[in-house]
Amino acid sequence: MTFELPLPPSANRYFRMFRGRMVTSSEAKNYRAAVAALMHAHHVEPLTGPVCVSISVYRARKAGDLDNRIKIVLDAMQGIFYVDDKQIRELHCYLADDKHNPRCIVDVASTARLD
Repeated sequence: MTFELPLPPSANRYFRMFRGRMVTSSEAKNYRAAVAALMHAHHVEPLTGPVCVSISVYRARKAGDLDNRIKIVLDAMQGIFYVDDKQIRELHCYLADDKHNPRCIVDVASTARLD
């Protein structure tokens, strides 16, 4: 399965302190909801076995780390592309720039590797 997703917020904005506790930010919740709505429209069924995930992040400007985006994407994909992120056996991530079309291209496939 290969899909184009919106560019996620940075992990630096993933959690917020609220009344002395760390909670998921509204920005992260909104991103998860956007991914869920997009995938619901495509009738995606989560894979149940081991998976290989490839993520290409195209950022709008040359700022921000790849790893700060990956956590958000993987969390948003959980329950949609795969049941749980513990199913991920292989992960490939790439970073590029596209100021006119920031986005993430994700590919999730079943794999028997490292089972």
